[in-house]
Parts: sequence; structure tokens; C-alpha cells
Amino acid sequence: MSENDGAPALGSEVEFGRTSGGGGASGLKQDWPNPAIGMFDQVDNVPGVAKPDAILVAEGVARSFGGLRAVAVDHVEIQRGAITALIGPNGAGKTTFFNLLTNFDKPDEGRVEFDGQETTGVRSHELAARGMVRTFQLTKVLAKMSVLDNMMLAAQLQSGEAMWRGLLNGWKRQEAEIRRRSLEVLDEFNMSHMQDEFAGALSGGQRKLLEMARAMMAEPRMIMLDEPMAGVNPALTQSLLGHVKRLRSEGITVLFVEHDMDVVQDISDWVVVMAEGQVIAEGPPRSIGENAAVVDAYLGSSHAAFTEEIREVIEHEHPDEHIDESGADGEATDG
Repeated sequence: MSENDGAPALGSEVEFGRTSGGGGASGLKQDWPNPAIGMFDQVDNVPGVAKPDAILVAEGVARSFGGLRAVAVDHVEIQRGAITALIGPNGAGKTTFFNLLTNFDKPDEGRVEFDGQETTGVRSHELAARGMVRTFQLTKVLAKMSVLDNMMLAAQLQSGEAMWRGLLNGWKRQEAEIRRRSLEVLDEFNMSHMQDEFAGALSGGQRKLLEMARAMMAEPRMIMLDEPMAGVNPALTQSLLGHVKRLRSEGITVLFVEHDMDVVQDISDWVVVMAEGQVIAEGPPRSIGENAAVVDAYLGSSHAAFTEEIREVIEHEHPDEHIDESGADGEATDG
């Protein structure tokens, strides 16, 4: 099935995130309320800064692979009820840090607290039951099961998971409720018409939607998205962005890894920047691009000297022109 199957007729009005095919890019965009407005007004733009109401705290978390220090985070806090972007150049340690936060990997040292409780030794599925749910950079669906079955399987504390509990307490009533909830969430993501499709038949973008919808079955307080927009066409990207904003409007904390800075600018309330395994900067999206440490991390420390050389050449060859210092690309402008 293609991502455009079942598209609404031209001129029809649809809500953002509710067009056929898991779309949402066409039709009417909904401006979801942002409860995070003003949360960071009194927060300094420095690495490791304390947040007004942190739901996740990492302290001294480190992980090495052989002689390579992949992660060495002294202190970072994630604000409750906001969308935080975790960015950095390739090899910065973002996904490894994600795995350490969600206990898909064990740190060599350090500790993590989720909602005031230490998570050391807590298995990843138990952490999901506590309310911290993650998705993966490479989508993981049960390809030979239907979309609806993928959804129902993600519900927590099902009686049928234990034989005796299932026999004694019964499971049909609970299963009926899980089915109802699954269909409700699929409708929110506009995928109810795909409920009987094999998950393996979905496109890459539709699998991203399914994974996000499936995460909602765990009723998370915090959802962690590892490059949710990677490999998704522009139309479905807009739909995914809308769904992330909707999660925030419902009070769910979002932490996501992303390389697309347009996406980061669009939906994030706060940005944490990693480089060489460390947190090198924090701040609102508009401030990150102006941070010298961030520019160095992405372009290399020699970029400033290179830019200065270009400026001197232009001034020498064109004395009547000057460099626009406010421009990101250092182009000459008429004086």
C-alpha cells in the first residue's frame, strides 16, 4: 500500500493528522496548544542546567567500547511536559545515550532517574511499564502480524501474559478493552482503515506512524523518539510533526534525536547538543545556531580561521565591499 492510498477528495476538510494513509500533510493544520510556553524563561543556556520540573535526570553517565569513550555525560535534565531535541554531528553518541537512558544498554558508570526513581537495574520493558517508552531509528514491527495485532500486543499488564492469571481472571473482557483502545489510537493516527493490513506491507513512513501509535498503548508519561523523521517523505513528515505536537498538548514529555534542523526549529522547546559523547550546549532552538561550540562541533574548529581568511581576501580585492557578519555563509554585501 502506498502512502497516498485513500487520500481525501480535493476540497474535503480534514483535521491535521487525520487524513487517509496516515497522512495529515494536506487539509487543515491544527495548532495544538503548547503547555511548554514560558517553561524555560528563567533557565540559563548552559550545559547541565537544572530544569524547573525535570522528569529525567542523567548524572555522570559514561559508556566506553574498547578504548573509545562513546558517552561521557556529566549532568543533563529533561523538562517534564516539553519537547526536547537531542542533536549533534554523526558519531556524537546520541543513540548510545538513548540506549543508556532506556536501559537497552548498561552504562559503565553513572545513574539515571526517571520521575524521581532510579532506573539502575530496571529492565527496559519494566521501564516502559513505568511510563518511559521509546521508538527506534530503524522501525521494529512484527511484519507478519496485522496492524491491529501489533497495537494490541503493546498494551501493558495483560492477563494472558501469565497462564494462571489468565485462567483465573479471564482475559476476554480485558482483550475487548485493549482492542477498543487500539482502534481508538489508530483512529487518532488515522490508521484505522489499515487495521487488517500486514505491518510488513506498510511503507517506511507508515511504519513510523505505527511505531509511534503502538508506543501510545503503553500510556507513556515520556516518549523517546530516535530519528522519527528519518527516511520519511515530506508529506508524512508534516503528519508526524503534528502528532508529536499533539502528544505535548496532552502533557506527554517528548525527547527526540534528529538531524533535520528545520524539524528541530519547528517542534522543539529546548535543545541539547552532544559532541564526542558530551553535552556541549543547551538552549532554546533559536539560540543553538548562534552557539560557537555548536558551530565548531558541526563544522570543525578551523571554520573561524577559514572565514577570517575569506574576509581578508574579499576586503583586499574589493575594498569598497564588506562582510555581512550577521550572515551564516559570510557572503559579501554591498556597503
